[in-house]
Amino acid sequence: MALGKQAKTLTKKQTDQLLWYVSTLRSPVRNQVIVMLSVKAGLRAKEIAGLTWSMITDADGDIGASIHLTDKASKGRSGRVIPMNALLRQKLTEHLETEQKRHNFDLATSHVITTERASKTSSQAIVNMFSSWYADVGLVGCSSHSGRRTFITNAAKKISTVGGSLRDVQALAGHSSLAVTQRYIEGDVDARAKVVDLV
Repeated sequence: MALGKQAKTLTKKQTDQLLWYVSTLRSPVRNQVIVMLSVKAGLRAKEIAGLTWSMITDADGDIGASIHLTDKASKGRSGRVIPMNALLRQKLTEHLETEQKRHNFDLATSHVITTERASKTSSQAIVNMFSSWYADVGLVGCSSHSGRRTFITNAAKKISTVGGSLRDVQALAGHSSLAVTQRYIEGDVDARAKVVDLV
């Protein structure tokens, strides 16, 4: 992604607005899961489309504590384990209850994101959904990458408070190099001004 045209990051208010809006449409829980997988887990559109229930459920068939994203569902070799956000886990549990009622549901092979007509979706369809949702709520300059950038930026801001470093954010993002992760992070001018006095 070219640096000059990076997708905008979302504020908490914008994220809440988007989650509320998609809940008013058809397939509300599925829509909220798509948004949360982007904002709360940092998944790419391709990864959201490729995610199967087997990657997020435990041995009992319940939603697990982590997303075990395989290389096949990801980009290149960026498969990774992402600890599950509590709100995302709740929403996935709700979504799973609905999906289990589908006649061809199989916990081992079924995809998390389905459509009324198909048992899985494409990365382009996810990109298109985000595009129309952002347009509908009036958020300009946002794309399917906005949630991922938001997740990476927020994780980078908070990682030191839990004793981690940018290397941990890189692992969560599935980036091959720290330089790529750093390009995703939205800078904070105020923080730069404050940190100088703390040095």
